[in-house]
Amino acid sequence: MNLSSRRVTLPAVMPITLQKRVIKVYSEDDTSRALEVPSDITARDVCQLLILKNHYVDDHSWTLFEQLTHTGLGRALEDHELVMEVQSNWVMEEETKLYFRKNYAKYEFFKNPLSFFPDHMISFPSETNAAVSHSGILQMFLSSSTYPEIHGYLHAKEQGKKSWKKLYFLLRRSGLYFSTKGTSKEPRHLQFFCEFSNSDMYMSLTGKKISGAPTNYGFCFKPNKSGGTRDLKQLCADDEQSRTCWMTAIRLLKYGMQLYQNYMQPYQGRSGCSPLNITPMRSISENSLVAMDFSGHRSRIIENPTEALSVAVEEGLAWRRRGCLRLNSHGSPIAMSNMAIHRSQSWFHHKISREEAQRLILQHGLVDGVFLVRDSQSNPKTFVLSLSHGLKIKHFQIVPLEDDGKLFYTLDDGHTRFTDLIQLVEFYQLNKGVLPCKLKHYCARIAL
Repeated sequence: MNLSSRRVTLPAVMPITLQKRVIKVYSEDDTSRALEVPSDITARDVCQLLILKNHYVDDHSWTLFEQLTHTGLGRALEDHELVMEVQSNWVMEEETKLYFRKNYAKYEFFKNPLSFFPDHMISFPSETNAAVSHSGILQMFLSSSTYPEIHGYLHAKEQGKKSWKKLYFLLRRSGLYFSTKGTSKEPRHLQFFCEFSNSDMYMSLTGKKISGAPTNYGFCFKPNKSGGTRDLKQLCADDEQSRTCWMTAIRLLKYGMQLYQNYMQPYQGRSGCSPLNITPMRSISENSLVAMDFSGHRSRIIENPTEALSVAVEEGLAWRRRGCLRLNSHGSPIAMSNMAIHRSQSWFHHKISREEAQRLILQHGLVDGVFLVRDSQSNPKTFVLSLSHGLKIKHFQIVPLEDDGKLFYTLDDGHTRFTDLIQLVEFYQLNKGVLPCKLKHYCARIAL
């Protein structure tokens, strides 16, 4: 018997090619940039791409922000979210944009949990010891076996109606509930309100204007691929601390350890970064804000605020003498006015309202020291410093003073004077003075 050998040809394994798509990303000044990206790109990847293309400094606070224009809602995309998946949930009738901006509060709760979980809003399982440290609270949020309970009053918009009702809510691992009988936590009095696996949480950016909410501290849950505003589950808190606590706890409930991994990713491989015992690296902007004296053989840090001010004034005057002449488009020198020199600064916002300033700071994150400077609407000759501190936005008037024919600016009735707004900002970046905290992060209208 002759046995004939046969050659068997196996089918070739075809490489998987990711489909590429074009996305459009906007900046604060509504300039935009179109990017061709693969379908599996994450929000963090898009940010890294824009940082490289625009030569920005990566201080780990850049984020993609999804904004629903008509409904006045917005949210920061989590770093691990797939951008194409987010866009697939957009409905045709809703104008939705992606913005590239900084969000300083993105992982602030890992650094400063005390500000995010007030004692009166949090309770622990009965088997847990009464004394729980704030780092222990975070460990419980990230654990699969235990979960702290968040509770308190919220205003809820009644479905299909314009009215709002104040109810006692409880956040548990199984979802968000409200009590039908006062503050009772008995199972028979608890009614299910929402779960989070198939919905996204948004913050209200317009306060009471669109939703008619009783306070300015609104947030809501939007089901994926919903039909629009009729499917929103809308809530609002009585103050910013309460809203921040609810929203932070829900983020931790929904994403758990993934959030911690997102936070730790920039620090991977660096010493001193053990789980939940973190000393985060300071940002480049914070490290650079130190008053230095280079006049001697060795440089030294200037600790005395008065000395720091005098050095700042002296250097500012020298800088002004060097820079008061600029070249125009024809190469001829032109004089720069002290009144206009601040216009070129990233922290200055020309002719924006108090409400616009508050919204811009809110979108950048209510971290202590987030600020901007703007024109005063009530007094055209003055300016206003808008500053975030203690989860509140405060406004301080910058008043011009004339002394011996020279113009100065002051925040403290003339006790500390500055020749221009640049000197004023640089001084308060180094010294808090009359302010509740130093100026740390400015809100900029970046261009793409």
